[in-house]
Amino acid sequence: MSKGNIGVTTENIFPVIKKFLYSDHEIFLREMVSNAVDATQKMKTLAERGDFKGEMGDLTVRIAIDSEKGTLTFSDRGIGMTAEEIDKYINQIAFSGVNDFLDKYKDNANAIIGHFGLGFYSAFMVSKKVEIVTKSYQDGAQAVKWSCDGSPEYEIEEVEKTDRGSDIILYIDDDCKEFLDKTKIEELLNKYCKFMSVPIAFGKKTEWKDGKQVDTDEDHIINAVEPLWTKAPSSLKDEDYQSFYRTLYPMQDEPLFWIHLNVDFPFNLTGILYFPRIKSNIELQRNKIQLYCNQVFVTDQVEGIVPEFLTLLHGVIDSPDIPLNVSRSYLQSDANVKKISTYITKKVADRLNSIFKDDRKDYEAKWNDLKIFIHYGMLSQEDFYDRAKDFALLRDTDDKYFTYDEYKTLIKDEQTDKDGQLVYLYATDKEEQYSYIEAAKGKGYSVLMMDGDLDVPIASMLEQKFEKSRFIRVDGDIVERLIVKDDAPKNEVDKEVSDNLSEAFRSQLPKLEKAEFHVEVESLGTSGQPVVITQSEYMRRMKDMSRFQSGMAFYAQMPDMYSMVLNSDHPLIQRIIDGEKTSCADALKPIESEIKGQEARLAVLRQERDKKKADEVTQEEKDDIAATEKAINEQRDKKKEVIAGYAKDNTVIHQLIDLALLRNGMLKGAALDAFLKRSLELI
Repeated sequence: MSKGNIGVTTENIFPVIKKFLYSDHEIFLREMVSNAVDATQKMKTLAERGDFKGEMGDLTVRIAIDSEKGTLTFSDRGIGMTAEEIDKYINQIAFSGVNDFLDKYKDNANAIIGHFGLGFYSAFMVSKKVEIVTKSYQDGAQAVKWSCDGSPEYEIEEVEKTDRGSDIILYIDDDCKEFLDKTKIEELLNKYCKFMSVPIAFGKKTEWKDGKQVDTDEDHIINAVEPLWTKAPSSLKDEDYQSFYRTLYPMQDEPLFWIHLNVDFPFNLTGILYFPRIKSNIELQRNKIQLYCNQVFVTDQVEGIVPEFLTLLHGVIDSPDIPLNVSRSYLQSDANVKKISTYITKKVADRLNSIFKDDRKDYEAKWNDLKIFIHYGMLSQEDFYDRAKDFALLRDTDDKYFTYDEYKTLIKDEQTDKDGQLVYLYATDKEEQYSYIEAAKGKGYSVLMMDGDLDVPIASMLEQKFEKSRFIRVDGDIVERLIVKDDAPKNEVDKEVSDNLSEAFRSQLPKLEKAEFHVEVESLGTSGQPVVITQSEYMRRMKDMSRFQSGMAFYAQMPDMYSMVLNSDHPLIQRIIDGEKTSCADALKPIESEIKGQEARLAVLRQERDKKKADEVTQEEKDDIAATEKAINEQRDKKKEVIAGYAKDNTVIHQLIDLALLRNGMLKGAALDAFLKRSLELI
């Protein structure tokens, strides 16, 4: 037996490992299995070269738990080690500059292990003692046992071992007993080792017998599924890709389609990316791409490798050019990673373009699922817009699909306004905005459906991309004003009639939370709707955008601004105007006369004041103007009271207001109940 100290320049590496690697301690299992697989692969290579002529035998890597001893053992039949090799590879750690090391890597376990080659020593994150029992494949090799109790001191002695290979025995620490739990270990093996190239056995398969699960004689192989991405695409069928997807994501719907990645220059990369069926909940879909290094799982947080918008995809990427122990800072700076990101973007764009060209009908059928990827890409990555603009689609309310250029050609004659702006009309809900859509169609306009999560920011982006273009929601204004032409009709409604009518409706509008109404009167023809509610395109879009951009949150707190447009030509509105004149004439006549008289007096007073300098105006003159203004306002308030008194008992006014609110989904609760009762009474 011999003893010694592990060759490190710091006094004790193990507290450092315990303290700074603890948060990522489950990766020890990946390191142990990876080492065993590497040793087995080297054994295969020696046999292929003819450097080993013995029997290969069973090359399965085995993991075993001994609950009584508190051990977790990793066994392989790889090349094994001699005492000299243990001294070279285990006892000597190239480890210096401990202060710089701690400062730079203390928060990142992967970076420490990857940078200093400490894969084996990750075992001490969970172990109070580690043993290696190993025998080299070389003829006449002596088996040896190495042990270390978590200090720099180790012991090495000769032992008996009949077969080549290594057993790594971890005596699990008291605060890490979860790693003696069969379910926990199986979960981690499935996470990290499912696609490793050597069989990994953990326990035995079970079967149901005599009312309980019992072990069989057959090994339970963790990595029974062959990694599909290592095969040539030409050898695979659609069923193979679909079956592999179900293996990766057993609870997901069938994917739309997939992209098989296979490149060996200027970097090595293989993989399969699937387009899942998503329509919303973007954030919930992330972390579905699994990153592997030579079939060893590294991470499912691939933001640094895959362009952000493609983190919505599912699948596998495998590249030996990305280190097994990858760190976030490494991803952000490495040139190969940036090349991989660019390549994947191009590959995805090329695949989408080919599907669009080869089978446009099928592409259109999948558009509602695809557009969230494409829109997200356009919004987040400038160069992807340039690639995608030829296969991105617009869908109208008749479910017809157009490329951007096709749709521009379709609408340019009818939907260009007097300023030469091309107006794209859109709806977000076909049912709720039905009457607005139909009114626009009646004018010969086309209306787009933009009902996706990202359609509002896409509309804003396309306004910047398209020349002299703007997007307006179909209920953003009355149809006559959506696209203003040179021959737009002039409003010829008498001002006093307009003011009185507006006040009648304004006085009866319900108080809705975070909603404000502006009432106006337009001459819209006898066939037009009597009352139309519209909402400002600008304010609505700002409020919608506030959901995506935190800096715009104040818009979300502002009230919704609506316009209620009264059609003075409609027979029902005419009836209200006539009724108002008849009912209110006597009461309004002296009030209006007083208002006119006071307004005339105020005009004279202001005219006299304006002839003087500010310091020449007397206090008496100022008081006179203020008193006259107050008198006018008092008379106007009286006028409002008279009109409100008429409107209060006018069922037609209430019915028209409620119908307009109902049409916009704004009539609820007690107001809706009152409307229904009134409707029954009118019937």
